[in-house]
Amino acid sequence: MAATLNLSIDKSSPIPLYHQIVTGIEAAIHDGTLSTGSKLDNEIDLAARLTLSRPTVRKAMDELVRSGLLVRKRGVGTQVVASQVRRPLELSSLYDDLTRSGSKPTTAVLEFSHVPAPDGIRETLLLAPGASVYHFIRLRYAAGKPLALMENWVRDDIVEISETALADRGLYDILRRAGVNFRLANQRIGALIADDRQAELLHTAVGSALVSMERTAVDDTGRHVETGHHVYRGDSYSFELTLVQR
Repeated sequence: MAATLNLSIDKSSPIPLYHQIVTGIEAAIHDGTLSTGSKLDNEIDLAARLTLSRPTVRKAMDELVRSGLLVRKRGVGTQVVASQVRRPLELSSLYDDLTRSGSKPTTAVLEFSHVPAPDGIRETLLLAPGASVYHFIRLRYAAGKPLALMENWVRDDIVEISETALADRGLYDILRRAGVNFRLANQRIGALIADDRQAELLHTAVGSALVSMERTAVDDTGRHVETGHHVYRGDSYSFELTLVQR
């Protein structure tokens, strides 16, 4: 049985009709109205219900299939694959991006300590010998489902960080409230396959694809504020970027 989907289409809007369908279905997937595995009306029925042409509806469905949100299955129809988080490539935190998209992120702090900085971390954060850092590992949830496993090290001469604060708010929000003005970040994005621990925490299969990100953020005074390594479920997460011709 196809899921009930209420789409609002404004035929007087300058926004193309097919794009209104795309954004409407994307919103329904992200807010949980359409859950993973939900079946959509076929294109003929959806076109009739919206009083739109079938080519318009097909163009919208094709775009959603290309983006990885829908899949067409012979004998089954069109189904939701997953509510994928599509994150713009900019200096923001996952917590910020999820909140802006209307999701309600939650966090489990798996490890938290205040320790002497390991040599590699001390060099990355440009700290003096003997300096200490906050080290923590968090599991970030979106719509109640595990999305990202995040390990970070933060210098301790800027703000006092608590395990409670990390469970309640995003790291960048904590730092911004302490007066940190982020300026730039060195970031590397890659891919890896899930090991036993990652698979268990992220509720995925061992060997499944994960998106990885390493980042070191710098503030407007030149301080290397934090560095971290995050992994995300590959079927639920992607980065978006815009390329410019020079």
